[in-house]
Amino acid sequence: MAESKFSDVDEYGFRREPDFDYKSYESIMNTYMKVLTTRGMKWQKFNKDGDILKDHGKLKRFVRKGVPLSLRKEVWMKTSGAFQLQQKEPALYQTLLRYEYDQEISDQIKIDLPRTFPDNIHFEQYKLGLYNVLITYAHHNKTVGYCQGLNYIAGLILIVTQNEESTFWLLKVLVEEIVPLYHTKKMENLITDIDVLSELVRVRVPDVHAHIEKLGLPWPVIATKWFICLYAEVVPTETALRIWDCIFLEGNKILLRVGISIVVGLRREILATDDIAPLIGLFRGMEKNTTLMDCHRFMKSIFKIPGSLKRRQIDALRRQLLEQRRSSKRKGS
Repeated sequence: MAESKFSDVDEYGFRREPDFDYKSYESIMNTYMKVLTTRGMKWQKFNKDGDILKDHGKLKRFVRKGVPLSLRKEVWMKTSGAFQLQQKEPALYQTLLRYEYDQEISDQIKIDLPRTFPDNIHFEQYKLGLYNVLITYAHHNKTVGYCQGLNYIAGLILIVTQNEESTFWLLKVLVEEIVPLYHTKKMENLITDIDVLSELVRVRVPDVHAHIEKLGLPWPVIATKWFICLYAEVVPTETALRIWDCIFLEGNKILLRVGISIVVGLRREILATDDIAPLIGLFRGMEKNTTLMDCHRFMKSIFKIPGSLKRRQIDALRRQLLEQRRSSKRKGS
């Protein structure tokens, strides 16, 4: 077989696994590179006056088709509202950097730093910046403080933005507005949304849901990392970033769209498993899955496969499942 023209390190500095499927990747990238070129030119024209927020419909179409890496920092900051928040408190991050920090939280972050993206060849240069972002945010939001998962989110944002302060503000918007109560000690909204995902899968692909239930794999085992890390360290890096393009604009229902699309996309492989171990292995190996590697096609599918997901319907389902869980706890106590 001819040697691949692609490096064993991706464009973000992540080393590829020894069994990486270069043949499939080359086939995908031959098409995707043309997409990136075309979209880049269209984004330049769209962003020529710097006011991407004036036409929301067009912005949504553009974001769903992918944001060029060179524009991601600017687009994420504006579409998420992080830029607007920063303008209101421009000195906040620098002020927080001068505070005296809680030693226990500081030690916990320092323990997690070497565990964050150890397969990224450039990450050593980001560790101090990542520490600064995580410790300042923990001091700023004492309700959340620091929990594992934030290091992966902030770390990937930092790789993209190359800027501590922008990373801080994007992390703040994510944790407090886009996925609130995901990263608190009780993780109430995280648990609820896992229940929501399970119910949506049960309705849309009942055979898959029944098979997973039969093998005894709980949905929290499947989806906790998906949601708490926003698919970072779960799917291929470019796919994760394409997901984030949409999350920063459209909010947390994108997490559910992605989750359903993953399950549907893996339907045949899931139904072929006959034991819990290979099922777990299937979900843990999604970074190498060619369906998810083809990020452009996959991102198109998340707006088709799950069908209609109205925010009010999702919120109603959240309230229903949360009340069911609370009622069950009351009966058990």
